[in-house]
Amino acid sequence: MAVLGAQVVFSLVTFTFLHKLAPYYSIGRWMLCGRLLRFLHPTNEELKQLDSGNPTGKASSQPNSKVRRRGEHKKYAAGGDKSETFTVRRNIPLQLDQAPVEDIDLVPLQYYSEYTWLMDFSLCALIIYVLTEIYYVVSPHRIELNLSVLWCLLAIAFCLRLLASQAWIYMRTQEGGERVLLVTFTFFYLVFAMGVLVVGENIIEFGLEEAYDNFSGNALVFLEKQGVTSHGPMSFMTYKAVLAFLGMVIGGLLTFPGLRMAKLHLDTLKYTQGRGLLQLLLQINYILPLVVALLWVKPIGRDLLCGKHFTYARAVIYEDQFEGLRFIIILVTCALRLVLMPLFLQSHLNLAHEKVENMKKESGRIGNVELQKTVARVFYYLCVVAIQYIAPVILVLFLTFLLKTLGDFSWVSLFGETAVQFFSVTPKKGMSLPNLGGENSTMGSIIQSASEFTSTLGEMRGIFTPVWYRGIFNYLLWWVVTVWFSSTSFGVMYYSQS
Repeated sequence: MAVLGAQVVFSLVTFTFLHKLAPYYSIGRWMLCGRLLRFLHPTNEELKQLDSGNPTGKASSQPNSKVRRRGEHKKYAAGGDKSETFTVRRNIPLQLDQAPVEDIDLVPLQYYSEYTWLMDFSLCALIIYVLTEIYYVVSPHRIELNLSVLWCLLAIAFCLRLLASQAWIYMRTQEGGERVLLVTFTFFYLVFAMGVLVVGENIIEFGLEEAYDNFSGNALVFLEKQGVTSHGPMSFMTYKAVLAFLGMVIGGLLTFPGLRMAKLHLDTLKYTQGRGLLQLLLQINYILPLVVALLWVKPIGRDLLCGKHFTYARAVIYEDQFEGLRFIIILVTCALRLVLMPLFLQSHLNLAHEKVENMKKESGRIGNVELQKTVARVFYYLCVVAIQYIAPVILVLFLTFLLKTLGDFSWVSLFGETAVQFFSVTPKKGMSLPNLGGENSTMGSIIQSASEFTSTLGEMRGIFTPVWYRGIFNYLLWWVVTVWFSSTSFGVMYYSQS
C-alpha cells in the first residue's frame, strides 16, 4: 500500500462495481438502444404481393410481420435462407418499415461484444482516472505509482487491438479494393511521418530532440551505476526510424475509420438539411481535429496566441496557459464527437432506405434473398461502424490523459501559474517505509521488498522523466489527430465526387 496507496482500493471497487453492473446497464448498449431506428427487410410474402401488383405499395406493418422479420434478421444478414428463392422487379413499390433498436436486436451483430467491452472499459478507466486526479490533489503522497496510467494504457491497447482486427479483415478481402487502399495509405503515412520528423522543432513543437537527449543522458548514468559500459540505448536516427514506423502503423489502422467518418459526415449533412444549428455543429465537429493539430504548429499555435515574434501582436493567452487551452480543446472535441454519435449512426442505418430507393431506379429483376440481405446487412454492421467511429475518440482522449499525467502538466494551467502552484502538491520530505519487525520477521521481509521495489522504481523514473514523456506523447497525440483528420478529408473529397 505504500507504493500504490488508496488507488488500489477505489480502482478495484470501481471496476468490480461496473463489471457487476454491465449485464444490466452498459454505456455502449445505452448509446444504441432507444435512440436509433433500423429498417426491417421485407418478408417473402410481402415481396410476392408487391411483385404481383399489390396496390398498397407498402410492406405490411402488422406486429406479427415485424416480429417475424426480427427473428429472420440474423439469418439474412449472415448469408440468407435459400430454402425459397425467387426474383422480383427492381422497381417494385417497396417501402421499408422502421423499428426502434432493442437489446435483443444487438446480440447477433458482428463485433457487438467487442464494442460493449470497449465502451464499458473506457467508462471505467475514465472514472478511475478522474478519481485518481482528485486523489492526487487532496493527498500529499505524490511518490505513489499512478495507477490511472495503467488504465489509460489498457484502454489504448483495446482500441488498437480492435482497429487491427478490422484492418486484418480488410487485408484478407480478395475483392473490393480494400487491401490495395489500405496498403497505399499505410505507405503514404510512412512517407508523411518521415517528412514530419525531418521538420525542426521551431515549426512543430513536439520536443522529440529534447526528449531523446534527456533519455539518453539518464540511461547512460543509470548504466554507469550498474557497471555497464555503453554509448547509449539507441542512436538518434534509430529513434526517429522507430517513431516513423509507429506512425505508419497508426496511419494504417486509422485509414478506414477516417474514411468511414467522411461517409457518415456527408450523409448526416444530407439528412439534416434545413436544420442550421445542427449543421453548424457538424461542421465544427469536422474541423476541430484540424484546429487541434494546428495548435502544435508553433508559428500558428503558440507564437500567434502568445504574441511572440510579432511586432504589433498582442498576447491572447500567456505562455503558461497555452497547454491548458490545448487540453481543453481536445476534451471539447472528444465530447462533441460522443454527443453526436447517435446522429452519425442513424445516418448509417438510413443507408438501407437509400439502397432500396436507388434499386428502384434500375431495370431488371433481383433475387429475394439478395434484396433482403441488402437491407439487413446495413444493421448487421452497425457495431463495426460504431467501433470505427468511437475508437479514435477514445484513443485521442486517453493519449491526452497520458500526456497530462506523465508529462507533469496541470488541468488548471489555463488559469495561470498561480493556480498551478496552488493545486500542485509537493511530496513530504523524509518519507520512508516504517521499520516494522526484525530482520527475520515476515513483516520485515515484506517491508524490505517494498523498499527495494520503491528504490528500483525511483531509478526507472530517473530514466523516463516528464521531458521524455512530453516528447513522445506530444508526437503520438498530434499524429493520431492529424491522421484521423487527413484520412477523413480524403474520404470527403472522394465521396463528394462519387
